[in-house]
Amino acid sequence: MLVRDGSAGLEVFLQKRVKAMAFAAGMTVFPGGGVDPRDADVSVSWHGPEPDWWAQRFGCAPEVARSLVCAAVRETFEESGVLLAGPDETSLVGDTGHHAAARAALVARDLSLAEFLAREDLVLRADLLRPWSNWVTPEGEPRRYDTRFFLAAMPTGQQADGSTSEAVEAYWSTPRQALADFADGRCHLLPPTRVTLEELAEHADVGSALEAERTLAKIIPKLVQRDGRWHVLLPGEPGFEEAK
Repeated sequence: MLVRDGSAGLEVFLQKRVKAMAFAAGMTVFPGGGVDPRDADVSVSWHGPEPDWWAQRFGCAPEVARSLVCAAVRETFEESGVLLAGPDETSLVGDTGHHAAARAALVARDLSLAEFLAREDLVLRADLLRPWSNWVTPEGEPRRYDTRFFLAAMPTGQQADGSTSEAVEAYWSTPRQALADFADGRCHLLPPTRVTLEELAEHADVGSALEAERTLAKIIPKLVQRDGRWHVLLPGEPGFEEAK
């Protein structure tokens, strides 16, 4: 989740996915995507908590943790144009427009994140990311994902955009407004997105969200059929423990 402070409080960057997507078609989501095997490249110049630190939070091997952080940085850049990297450990890239060709090459998998950062002499800023949650797609779904959610403040001098083939709309919204849009049928949210927006709505500003202490146990919803329709139950909701 990319967040910034707006006139009405904390705002989060959202994208509406195209209807042709194989997963979450037409849904309003945060930027993100899958891990590229090359995200594990240890040659990436890195500043911030080491992979061991991330591994402890996400309950995985350090090698996987490295891939997850690199994927988060890469996918954020691919889908929104926001690059969490800089010339050194104390600075960030400003306008990323001159990296448009590299962004397209990353999307096409013609270029790896490690190659891009090395070519531009940039350092990945893992210190700007915060681990937020870990959701796993319910059993019974044809496509299942083990997804880690990260939080990052929108870098000063950069612009988040919708220049991705995976989205038909991109915009900033307060979490409460996005939830109101969902309640009124103006957008569609998957359970992890809805719950995360509810969590972000508890924070008045970016600083509060970044400082939040988070527990990252895997959240695995359950699918239950009631009155001929499928429903998603979340841990803690009535009937969750009894559901199979």
